Amino acid sequence: MKRIGICSLVLLFISCSGNTNMSPSETAKAVAESFFSEDESTLKKHTTSEGYASLITVQNMIPDSDKEVEVKILEESIDEEIAWVKYSTTFDGKSGIFKLVKENNQWKVTSKGPREKGPF
Repeated sequence: MKRIGICSLVLLFISCSGNTNMSPSETAKAVAESFFSEDESTLKKHTTSEGYASLITVQNMIPDSDKEVEVKILEESIDEEIAWVKYSTTFDGKSGIFKLVKENNQWKVTSKGPREKGPF
């Protein structure tokens, strides 16, 4: 009986810790929220190294704010290994666009090229 209980607990932990792949929209929302809340570990987890460096540079130029920023996903476009997500925030009321790529089978925000345009 003790073995059944231990095996059940092990199976429960394995099933709960399974790979939870986030959609491009979910990833973009997590990145935007972590950007404004200055949660660098979450930001780093959901961005490529180039995307992280770019966002940290921008984050350092924005003055600190104590107000809660809400993020709303407006549109999403996926083309195989590249996705684009258009979002808006209550920070400034403007919309923004994230480019996402698949890295290790997970969507991550990356930086856009200087003349690169998304589908929006």
